[in-house]
Amino acid sequence: MRLTILAMAAAAFAAEAPLIPRELLFGDPERAAPTISPDGKKIAYLAPHNGKRNVWVKTIGKNDDRAITNDTKRGISQFFWQQDSQHTLHLQDSGGDENFHVFQTDIDSKSTKDLTPEAGARAGVIATSDKYPDQMLVSMNKRNKQLFDVYRVNLKTGELALEVENPGDILNWTADNDMQIRAADAMAGMIQESRVRADAKSPWKVLRKQSLDETNGGIVGFSPDNKSAWLISSVGANAARLVEVELATDKEKVVAEDPNYDISGAIVHPTKNTLEAVSFTRAKTEWQFFDKALEADYNFLKSKLGEGISIGSRSNDDKSWIVTVSTAPRPAEYYFYDRANKKLDFLYAARPKLKDYKLAEMQPVSYPARDGLTIHGYLTMPIGVSKNAPTVLLVHGGPWARDSYGYSGLVQLLANRGYAVLQVNYRGSTGYGKKFLNAGDKEWAAKMHDDLLDAKAWAVKQGYSDAKKFAIMGGSYGGYATLVGLTFTPEEFTCGVDIVGPSNIVTLLKSIPPYWAPMLAMFDKRVGSLAKEEDFLRARSPLFKADRITKPLLIGQGANDPRVKQAESDQIVKAMRDAEKPVEYIVFANEGHGFANPENNLRFFAATESFLAKHLGGRAEPPSAAHDWKPFLK
Repeated sequence: MRLTILAMAAAAFAAEAPLIPRELLFGDPERAAPTISPDGKKIAYLAPHNGKRNVWVKTIGKNDDRAITNDTKRGISQFFWQQDSQHTLHLQDSGGDENFHVFQTDIDSKSTKDLTPEAGARAGVIATSDKYPDQMLVSMNKRNKQLFDVYRVNLKTGELALEVENPGDILNWTADNDMQIRAADAMAGMIQESRVRADAKSPWKVLRKQSLDETNGGIVGFSPDNKSAWLISSVGANAARLVEVELATDKEKVVAEDPNYDISGAIVHPTKNTLEAVSFTRAKTEWQFFDKALEADYNFLKSKLGEGISIGSRSNDDKSWIVTVSTAPRPAEYYFYDRANKKLDFLYAARPKLKDYKLAEMQPVSYPARDGLTIHGYLTMPIGVSKNAPTVLLVHGGPWARDSYGYSGLVQLLANRGYAVLQVNYRGSTGYGKKFLNAGDKEWAAKMHDDLLDAKAWAVKQGYSDAKKFAIMGGSYGGYATLVGLTFTPEEFTCGVDIVGPSNIVTLLKSIPPYWAPMLAMFDKRVGSLAKEEDFLRARSPLFKADRITKPLLIGQGANDPRVKQAESDQIVKAMRDAEKPVEYIVFANEGHGFANPENNLRFFAATESFLAKHLGGRAEPPSAAHDWKPFLK
């Protein structure tokens, strides 16, 4: 009885917290991703223009901010400076189809041209260099949709020339510091190979072979003299470490490692190409420095800005930096750092209006799974609540990915509406070494799901969560996990929200993008073989247990999703309706694998909070015409 009274008091206290408008969490940030030009004279950033996210440019020290792109459909998310400091480059697809093209914009004329105009092809940037400011190397599946060749782009004329042809098994290409393709990572059956060559005309040799039992890795760069390759590998260790291999002798040395955590990032000098620091993402991201001057600057910035700092971009002379600071309850803020004079000036806050609200902190947690494996994750409690909260188990996608500490608009929305948010790095997640990764092999809907059930049991036992008000939600694999939760264990969860989740592993694997074909061996190992284990895959597919669903379900889908086709959602919705099971189904015609348009995020999460309020009892911002999801119900 005492626990009930305390819970009621906590809920009442939480209800007094101001309701954060959805627009502040899911609308476009006012300004984001500021990036300094190579010459250190200008800053480019993302901000709304004519209702869509576009690239803006300003001269440092002047108030001459102007939009230079005019994307009217999807908004721009990925951009960077060309080395001439006169152009920006950005990537964009069409309606979420993930066939990205590389576009170039002149900052004076504001004219934009497509540098990789092949229809239906997907392009990616491999390298640019201050040594060759008018050149760029791109990968593109123009010749064969399954394979990515390398092209050299003349950035002055737009001429596109084939540089290296894919022999049929290359997944990734790496250029050296002279913009020559000198390394490649391949999938040769069940073996991953890292290959190198002495120069652009020399034959390839195998530098490293590893089985699929190793963590994902490969060649990530070259030493400043181009005589050694930097390799991420877990061979000879549990977790992925950074090693340096001398190409002439194959002599190898370990640069950085942790016995339990994979290497997660690196800082390299913008022109000298020296390795200055690496990071490991433990409970939070931690840096190991090799450059003492950089470490001193980092510590100075930390003393001024607090936790959560990162070096966003640097001018080529390394005298000017853009610094970002962000933590779970602190959305990104950006600063200009005059390195020589140790002068720090505030630039922008991505979401300044959120300063009027108190945001929830994210707490790293861990618990033992039923077989003794330690599972790590994060718990976010509503402001003013410490016990017995209605809870959303928010499952990350991938599944070969992980949740990390940091700001999340979705987590803050859920916490503000009165829910505890539990994020779990279940077995098979990356970042925790190969033993943990391999523990997820062929465990979809089995031990990977048990880890989620154990998370629920742990949260309830600790008193954080109300077992009778416990939802499951996620995107991609997290959407699949949601469907598994409501079909395989229909009494465990109060309701579920599935975003672009596959319902049938068989049809999922039969409809993967063509350029995933070289990775099929990995799917055979980690999920199951389509050729040899179709019955097994069907047994792990929620579609065939749809008649067991007893709890409310909301599904969101992008019509152009190339990874999880709309048919994956269509078929389970049909099965549910054939079995007279209620389901709410929202489809956005201009979206892919997830929702990139802010207006669709606002609509879907308006539907989500209304759905959760109905079934978990939390709060919801009143519906608005601008965020109305009903026209998209299918």
